[in-house]
Amino acid sequence: MAAVSAAHRAFRQANELLAFLLEVAALLALAVWGYEWGGHLVVGALLGAVVAGAAAVLWGAFAAPRARYRVPLPAVLAVKAVVFGSAALALVGLGMRPQALWFAGLALVNTVLVTYYRSRD
Repeated sequence: MAAVSAAHRAFRQANELLAFLLEVAALLALAVWGYEWGGHLVVGALLGAVVAGAAAVLWGAFAAPRARYRVPLPAVLAVKAVVFGSAALALVGLGMRPQALWFAGLALVNTVLVTYYRSRD
């Protein structure tokens, strides 16, 4: 029974790590999209920073494990859908459609698993 518990704990920790990496990847995709869409070096850098910064603030305020504001689960999931969905669309806009599909699918499965495990705490 202890081996199952250790395996379960390792699976859960791997999902939490993946959740963090997906959040970072989303911010990176949004920043790169903003930079590319801005066209000019300064405008692109500013737009990339603003888009990624807005997503980070939204995430930190409502969707992070230690979010500043505690909101009901549907609101948390809506914020995650907006951020991850925007990142997937940003990848499409960058000409990375297969990567966008993989990212969106992985974010969806990971969000379901993490939400399930966190609800059991």
